[in-house]
Formats: sequence, C-alpha cells, structure tokens
Amino acid sequence: MSTEKTTRQKVEAGLPRRRRKEARFKVLGMLATTVGILFLGVFFASLIGKGASAFKQTYLQLDIELSEAVLAPDGELDLAFADFEGLVRASLRRELPDVTGRQDRRQLYRIVSIGAGYQLRDLVAGNPELLGTTQSLWVPASSNIDMLIKGNIDASLAEALRPVSDKQIAWVEFFREAGRLETRFNSALFSNGDSREPELAGIKGAVMGSLYMLMVTMMLSFPIGVAAAIYLEEFAPRNRWSDLIEVNINNLAAVPSIVFGLLGLAVFINWAALPRSAPLVGGLVLTLLTLPVIIIASRAAIKAVPPSIREAALGLGASQTQVVFHHVLPLAMPGMLTGAIIGMSRALGESAPLLMIGMVAFIVDVPGSLTDPATALPVQIFLWADSPERAFAERTSAAIIVLLGFLLVMNLTAVIVRKRMERKW
Repeated sequence: MSTEKTTRQKVEAGLPRRRRKEARFKVLGMLATTVGILFLGVFFASLIGKGASAFKQTYLQLDIELSEAVLAPDGELDLAFADFEGLVRASLRRELPDVTGRQDRRQLYRIVSIGAGYQLRDLVAGNPELLGTTQSLWVPASSNIDMLIKGNIDASLAEALRPVSDKQIAWVEFFREAGRLETRFNSALFSNGDSREPELAGIKGAVMGSLYMLMVTMMLSFPIGVAAAIYLEEFAPRNRWSDLIEVNINNLAAVPSIVFGLLGLAVFINWAALPRSAPLVGGLVLTLLTLPVIIIASRAAIKAVPPSIREAALGLGASQTQVVFHHVLPLAMPGMLTGAIIGMSRALGESAPLLMIGMVAFIVDVPGSLTDPATALPVQIFLWADSPERAFAERTSAAIIVLLGFLLVMNLTAVIVRKRMERKW
C-alpha cells in the first residue's frame, strides 16, 4: 500500500513538469509553423511584387502611313525585306518634328520596340489592301520606357545613372498628355517565344516544350511504373534479387537529378543519336527521373489494400491475375495516380537534367512536335535570371509565378482525383 502511494505521489509530483514540457512543445510547434508561414508569405509577396508588373506592357499610339513607295519601291512587295521599321520612324518624326539632330532621333527611335515593325509586317501580310492608307496603331514601347512607366526606373536620378535620358522622358510625357500612351495586359508574354528584347520575350515556347516533355513522361513512366510495382508486390518471388531491385529503386529516388541528365546525354544523345534539345529526349530523361517515385508510390498504394480483399477473391475461385487486375488495382489506383501526378510535378520543376541534354539553348520558335528544338519553363527561368537587362528580372518572377501555378494545379488535381476515386472498406 505504501509502495502504491509512493508511486502515485511520484506520478502526481511529475505531472506539472510534464505539462510544462507539453506546453513548451506546443508553443515551439506553433512558433515553427508561424515562422514557416511568415517566410512563405515574404517569398510570395516578393515574387508577386516583382513579377506582377510583367503581366502588363506599355503601348504607344502612332499614326503610321503604310507607304507603298517605302515598302515596295520596285512595285513588288517583299515582306522579308520591306522597311517596316522605317515606317515607324517616319511616324515618330511626324509626331515630334522638332527632333532634328541625329543623336536625338536615335534616342527617339529607341522609345518604341523593334516589335512594332514585326506588328506592321503581320498586319500588311494579313491585309494587303491597307497599303497606301494611314493606320492608327498601338505599338509596344521599348523595355526601358516600359520600366520607366511602371516605376522600376527612378526618373529623379541623375541622367548618367539611368538608361533613359531626359529627352526620352520628355517625349514619353508628350505621348502621355496626348492620350497616346497606355498600359495594357501583356499578351505577348503568353503568345511569344523567347527573344533578346525583354518586351517581346514570352513563355509560350517554354510552356509548349514542358507540355510535350510531360506528355512523353506520363505516357512512359506511368504504365511502366505501375507494371513494375504490380510485379514486385504481387508476383515477384521473395529472394535476394528482388531485394536488390527494391533497394536500388529506393536509392534511385534519392539520386541527384543531374545524374539522370548525364545518363540521358550518354544514352539517348551520344549512343541513340536522338536530336539534341528535343522534348522527346527531355521526356525520356524525366521518365528515368520519375520512375522510382511512381514505383514506390504505387507499391505503397497496393500494400494499402486490405488482405481480406485478396483472400475473398481467391476464395471465390479467382486467379492471381484476376485478383490483381479486378480487385487490387482498382482500389490502389487513387494512390497510384496521386504518386504519378506528384512525380510529374517534380519533373515539371526540374532544370538540371535538361541542361545536360542541351535544352539551355536560346530557342525563339515555338516547338510544333516532339523532335523540334525546345526549352522548358524552369530552363527559361534560368536563362532570364542570367540576363543583364533589368526588364528580364520581372519576367523571371512572372515565369516563376506561372510555374508555381502549374504545380499548384497539378497537386490540387492529385488531391481531387484521390478524393473522387477513394473507396472505403
């Protein structure tokens, strides 16, 4: 009795100390969560603050005379050699006739993007009847003027410390006061490929390259990964060879991604002679990268199916194959799809293996097939982040926002698919 009382007294005496420890642990947990959320909030605020302006672009309105004498001096229009930039410059000179000096005119021409000439070319190519008329068009401003309008260039600094001169600022104010300057949604960011000019650079080529690679990766990695998981979990004999395979699959899931890039470079490009910088090769490399993740997730989903399901099916006379494909696989499919989508999300954000197979090249054209030269969204972000132009900094943040949006959609899809297909037993 005395021993029991002594033990109880010890327990009661230790309760306050244990409760204090529990309270401290809860406080530390809440503190860690708060710090994590705070840093995440700072990251997103900084990212959105820098990248939100890239979704807008500054435009100038010019009255451009589509002169046949300038575009087709010999009477035959050749769009490849027609001087569309000359038409834009002539329009600027008419708007500001007081600008006469050679250096001043050069500065005047720099307030408009070279994309204005391409815009005129496309307009004339689609509507030849406009030749000889004067059109009032909104053309993109240059990147420096765009940065000035968005407030990313401080006009109060000394002229030598900013890329925009005082005269250019005065000309921009002239267009603003005349109602010929607007900031609109930057559709070029989503409709153009890469460009050396920041105001013309877009992510369409990178997005299409990423989609083609993910398509190849999904078509190969999901069926192969599910088949491997079914064999290892349901049919493979338990011996040292199967154990060795399982250990290697688990180890491959932790291998740095650049190793898969080296493997793809050696096998798919140097040995198989597949085209360099092609989404096909990128998809094959990402397939190697995602296979271990899909196999591990699929095996975990198969293990989660209760043994009673298998035993009931076998007791009713079903074969092992029927048990797997008619009962186990449908119940494990939500987990398998979740693992596949998570693997695709990892593949979408990888850049290191793609650098090894040449997808870091400057690609202007949007890829139209699996073998066309292309880049990927993470690689595009890497290239823009390395560019010295100030305007590329906001486009880098905008591309990261788009990439995070894709990842969020893919992970949300995984959650929804799992909830819709999940079965309870």
